[in-house]
Amino acid sequence: MANQQLTIVARILAKPEKRELVKSELIKLIAPTKEEEGCINYDLHQDNENENLFLFYENWASRELWQKHMENPHIAAYMKATEGAVEDFALHEMTLVQ
Repeated sequence: MANQQLTIVARILAKPEKRELVKSELIKLIAPTKEEEGCINYDLHQDNENENLFLFYENWASRELWQKHMENPHIAAYMKATEGAVEDFALHEMTLVQ
C-alpha cells in the first residue's frame, strides 16, 4: 500500500480580482514539478464556466514522493506569492478504483 500510486486533485478558487496572479503562479509550478522524482503527470485546468476556478490533476508514484514535492521551495514560493489571493482551496488524495 505504501508504494501505491497516488492521485491528487487540488481545487483552487482564486479571488476574481487576483485570478491572473494566481493563474501565473500556478503555471510557474508546472515545469519544476514535472522534473521531480515520482511525478507521473501534473496537469493544470481552468474551469470553462468559472474562470476563477483552477484544478490540478496529478499522479505520483507514491504518497511519500508527493509529500516530498509539497516541501519543495517552489511550493513555498507559490504559497507566499498567492497569500490572500485564494478564496478557497481543497485537496483530495485519491486512489484509482479500476
